[in-house]
Amino acid sequence: MAKIVKLLVTGAAGFIGFHTARLLLERGDEVEGLDNLNAYYDPTLKEARLDILKGYERFRFVKADLSDRQAMEAVFQTGKFQRVVHLGAQAGVRYSIENPHAYVQSNVVGFLQVIEGCRRNGVEHLVYASTSSVYGANTQMPFSEKHGVDHPMTLYAATKRSNELMAHSYSSLFGLPTTGLRFFTVYGPWGRPDMALFLFTKNILAGLPIEVFNDGYHQRDFTYVDDVVKGVVAALDHVATPDLKWDSDHPNPDTSNAPFRIYNIGNHTPVSLLRYIEVLEQCLGRKAQKNLLPMQIGDLPDTWADVEALAGEVGYRPSTELEQGVKQFVEWYLEYYHSDLKLIPT
Repeated sequence: MAKIVKLLVTGAAGFIGFHTARLLLERGDEVEGLDNLNAYYDPTLKEARLDILKGYERFRFVKADLSDRQAMEAVFQTGKFQRVVHLGAQAGVRYSIENPHAYVQSNVVGFLQVIEGCRRNGVEHLVYASTSSVYGANTQMPFSEKHGVDHPMTLYAATKRSNELMAHSYSSLFGLPTTGLRFFTVYGPWGRPDMALFLFTKNILAGLPIEVFNDGYHQRDFTYVDDVVKGVVAALDHVATPDLKWDSDHPNPDTSNAPFRIYNIGNHTPVSLLRYIEVLEQCLGRKAQKNLLPMQIGDLPDTWADVEALAGEVGYRPSTELEQGVKQFVEWYLEYYHSDLKLIPT
């Protein structure tokens, strides 16, 4: 019989956090989910996700803000967690341009409270969310963990890169095993309302135009959420260890002589935004009215994940085709919002 692991999942009411917590619960782990349920997007969607998690006997929810030092200290002291999956953060690339203070408070100060909690309470392994946005001005494809990431184009990316550096310092100073996961454009059921697939679906159904930046020509490594969370859990089970071949004269940026690791977690299949929209149109049986616009400030022209490290070390291989993933999102959307639209078979 598999050993039950007690875990903290931050951002448990969020998109990836919800799916991760559910997978951990389904395999029998004990999960404490933490979230502040802020109003960055519709809190009722977060509550609906939580209602599902609360149906599991081994789930407990605590409402707290990551940057609240006292609250986080209490969570760790009483929780006695073996492992931590840190997925809570202020999300959204463009919102970081409008509200930078929220990002530093949640993504930097909040990360400090989490990693301090881990090191002071004997946590075996911290897995945390980073982002493909850290690749910034780099245009060498596919993006590899061995590439330099010192030219972020948004504050959001800079805060996530700071998490990676903070993690390395704690792995080096205190021997805390840490694994950072750079997510590439995650989509699927229960997704965030500020993300493209959600916005496109909502507007197409309402007969409204969709905003298509860079005239739809940029490419994204769209990754289905079920594939992502399987990778998160596999990485969680593969506790970071020092790289015995690490050379300080020629240092790899993704490993260390400390128990530290960084992985890309993507689909390894870039798709143009126009193709993404075309698949959505097929699933909805409706054509989109496209408002073609120039690229937004801070956007990366293209993303493409090299996932060989994660595949080789933890067995991660995405398996969901774009057509199937978009269809499953549309089916969830129609059910959740009680639409009577009949799906066109794909």
